Amino acid sequence: MIKKYRKKPLEVEAMHYKSFCIYQSILDWMHWHGCMSLINGNQQIIIPTLEGNHIASVGDYIIKGIAGEFYPCKPDIFEKSYDEIEYEI
Repeated sequence: MIKKYRKKPLEVEAMHYKSFCIYQSILDWMHWHGCMSLINGNQQIIIPTLEGNHIASVGDYIIKGIAGEFYPCKPDIFEKSYDEIEYEI
């Protein structure tokens, strides 16, 4: 029998890789959390995952998931899936 499921609401941390000039901030954030990503010659961030390397290009969002994993997300999918929330540090 087919059932329907609704994704549980959750909060994630993410950074928008808007331009190449902020790549170091993204790498520092990811390295701080133990993800040893790197940049290639095409201004893409290579993110190692259990499923293999994922590539983030300028314009993508980098998401820190609920288990501490990192992965890229295309902006159109990110904007349909997430709303920005306001919080104070």
